[in-house]
Amino acid sequence: MKHGIQMVLLFSVLFGLSNCKKPENDILYNKKYIKEIKAARKDLGYYLGSNFIPGASIAVMKDGELIYSEGIGYASKDLDVRANRSTKFRIGNTSELFTNVIYQKLVEEGILHPDSSVQHYYPEFPEKAYKITVNDLAQQISGIRDPNSNETNQQGLNVKLEKGLEQVINEPLKTPPGVYQTTGFFNYNLLGVVMKKATQMSYSKLLEKYVTDTLNLSNTVMDNPFLTIKNRSDFYDQNYIAQVVNETTRDLRYRSPSDGLLSNAEDLAKLGNTILNSDYLSEETRANLWQAIPLYNDIPSQVANAWMLLIDNEGNKIYGKAGSVSGGSSSLVIYPDENLIVAFACNLTMPTDKTPIFNVAKYFLPNGFEKETTANDEK
Repeated sequence: MKHGIQMVLLFSVLFGLSNCKKPENDILYNKKYIKEIKAARKDLGYYLGSNFIPGASIAVMKDGELIYSEGIGYASKDLDVRANRSTKFRIGNTSELFTNVIYQKLVEEGILHPDSSVQHYYPEFPEKAYKITVNDLAQQISGIRDPNSNETNQQGLNVKLEKGLEQVINEPLKTPPGVYQTTGFFNYNLLGVVMKKATQMSYSKLLEKYVTDTLNLSNTVMDNPFLTIKNRSDFYDQNYIAQVVNETTRDLRYRSPSDGLLSNAEDLAKLGNTILNSDYLSEETRANLWQAIPLYNDIPSQVANAWMLLIDNEGNKIYGKAGSVSGGSSSLVIYPDENLIVAFACNLTMPTDKTPIFNVAKYFLPNGFEKETTANDEK
């Protein structure tokens, strides 16, 4: 039965491009890459079917051009509403990339100083045994511990960003700053409060001013369970027998800087393209953005400014981010040497290491389509 459902979904995804004039899904594509897109859609269709993902969006940019974008499946199974290119999904801690862009702009404008202490902007934050700088938060090396499972899955009505710090504000640091990186939400929650205090602007206004309005990312907003948000997807999870069920309502506003945003693949790809190809960030900022920092015993970090620094088996340099939160998942990768960007978002809680973007990206890398089709023919 499971195999049959997967094949039906796979067929429906593949059929979309067999009649390109009237595709069932909301799709944009460049005919120059039609072979690569068809191959990528085949892999993507299998991924969605095998993981029972109700709805998703995918986007690919090459040399600064959006060459493929598609909404797939359902934004709401209950209401029978299909996902489209404007559907908004929970993106988890991929939200940190938006927050980091705000941080970089505030540094460029002289509003924030990376080496200043947290207390310089947020005096209510208690002094610790070691100085925590603003840059320590952006690089996630502050020494603040990771959240536990109860804190991660906390429910309730949480409006203020300060609410996201209550669990750790009076605790000692787990380690001195600069020793280890911890990628839980406390660092970027605190960075969000620092930015709020420094500018006397709410996080939502900072997001609009420095990212969404300026860069025309119209599908990225703070989630709010008490507002009607146009094109917001329903949210899903799997129960203990792997059935897809509606996710419990959660208020993530207090975690907006870290993992509380809604977005989609197209906006994620455009954000990556802005950082890689535009002059919105200064040359100096971009030169340092993806530089590993030395940790304990001068071990280079694997994360810089919330981006993972990767090298694949072919030697390709990759900057990436994957996020997951209750009811949604997302991922974004940049291949800087190939000027290739791939983004994905869906409405099901998924492990961050199960993203399909690498399988999609391989078809758009040099000779990637030929390599994959040859390999498949030999099987």
